[in-house]
Amino acid sequence: MSTLASLFPSLSGQVGRANMPSGQALLRGLVGRCPNCGRGRMFSRFLKVADTCPACGEELFHQRADDFPAYLVIVLVGHIVVPLALLVETEYAPALWLEAAIWMPLTLALALAFIQPVKGVVVAMQWYGKMHGFGHAAPKAG
Repeated sequence: MSTLASLFPSLSGQVGRANMPSGQALLRGLVGRCPNCGRGRMFSRFLKVADTCPACGEELFHQRADDFPAYLVIVLVGHIVVPLALLVETEYAPALWLEAAIWMPLTLALALAFIQPVKGVVVAMQWYGKMHGFGHAAPKAG
């Protein structure tokens, strides 16, 4: 089975946790797709997780990502920008205004580029692990 077919069930026929490894759900979250089916969009806005998947109807409102994606993005961006800033400072010693003009926009751009994929991975991880209400049967109306 090709890598593309393993990510998208319309090609592989796989839907649900029992039919996939955890990496597949995480990759689907990384690209902003439903961790269950891989077809529907996970986000209804930039960082707003859709209540349900528009393709398969999987409930996504259970997610409790809170501040964890932001913490991960801070760590990732810091591990990229700080070594680069130290390297540039030690090798070239540019003026402070030039460093500010380089590092502040780069930091902002990286943070904005990483936040949605990281949040998608966190939500997919919660979905796959059946955390915070994912995977529990809905109460029947009685």
